[in-house]
Amino acid sequence: MTAGVLRKVLVTIVSSIVCAGVFYWLWMAVFLVTFRSCGPVLRGLLWMTAPVVTASGFAVGCWFWEQSDGHGHNFLRVLAWPLVACSIGAGAVYWYGPMLIVFGMFAAGTASVVLREVVAARSKGGHGP
Repeated sequence: MTAGVLRKVLVTIVSSIVCAGVFYWLWMAVFLVTFRSCGPVLRGLLWMTAPVVTASGFAVGCWFWEQSDGHGHNFLRVLAWPLVACSIGAGAVYWYGPMLIVFGMFAAGTASVVLREVVAARSKGGHGP
């Protein structure tokens, strides 16, 4: 892996993590404002949106840098990796306390982005999945 490719991979990963953090922070703000005033069904739906929103943040960070160098994929294709990972991470940690899902989502989401970028960098032309 050349220095230029490594730099792109690192920038993409950092951008992805920052975007995921911003998306999660916005989700948490909405969640805290609406949680007490809604019923149990809406509360459950709000909890289930956390992995989707966080994964969307991870995907936006990746997708943005892919678009900037002209090799971007469809957003849904980029979203698939962190969505699966964030959902698994949230599900694995939820049983210890729903407020802890952020740790599972960020660990699994970051791992998925790193794996995706490494796979892409090793494929032909540096732009794989």
